[in-house]
Amino acid sequence: MGFDIPKQILFEDNHLIVINKLPGQLVQPDTTGDDSLEEQIKLYIKYRYNKPGDAFLGVAHRIDRPVSGAVVFAKTSKALVRLNEMLKQHQLKKTYWAIVKNQPPQQSALLSQYILRNSKQNKSQVYNMPVKDALLAELTYKLIGSSERYYLLEIDLMTGRHHQIRAQLASINCPIQGDIKYGSQRSNPDGSICLHARTLEFTHPVSQQAMLIEAPVPENNLWKLFAST
Repeated sequence: MGFDIPKQILFEDNHLIVINKLPGQLVQPDTTGDDSLEEQIKLYIKYRYNKPGDAFLGVAHRIDRPVSGAVVFAKTSKALVRLNEMLKQHQLKKTYWAIVKNQPPQQSALLSQYILRNSKQNKSQVYNMPVKDALLAELTYKLIGSSERYYLLEIDLMTGRHHQIRAQLASINCPIQGDIKYGSQRSNPDGSICLHARTLEFTHPVSQQAMLIEAPVPENNLWKLFAST
């Protein structure tokens, strides 16, 4: 996969860089050995600003490989420490969009459940009651658009569990389009799933400026159904 970091930048200053991750891009290197955003952004900073040696880049949070949307990276250690603390205190609000094929049971709802991660299967199981080692997982969703065959949900994430949105939506019979692992009947041609980190809302960790960053949705036919939403 080719990278064009300048075209993916949603915001950049001396302390932060926010990227609109494409479906299929890795945030950090993994066992596949495939190129990652972390590596490519470091190269971009090194050559864009003529930095000697390796450029500093801190990964504050991640989104799954088949997911697209806004990811914030720290360009300074000061920003990274403060971003990590903000995430711990739930001071960075993440809003996602998801396309599902089944109509949700309610127009809007809070899902408060428990998630148990299975590392061997790289999958999470949702429970409605506490079970051993499971973690509380909470999100709210609302229906914000529909077409003849699909529904667009807006999700506010309140906790950050493994595959949380994917697993919790599947638990209400609304698996995300393309997400075969969680019950979608058909994969997407590009291997993506229709889950997109739409906005990040937070206070800049250094300047204290109020930040609201919106990531345009991927350019494919399914997202085009809701382009005017």
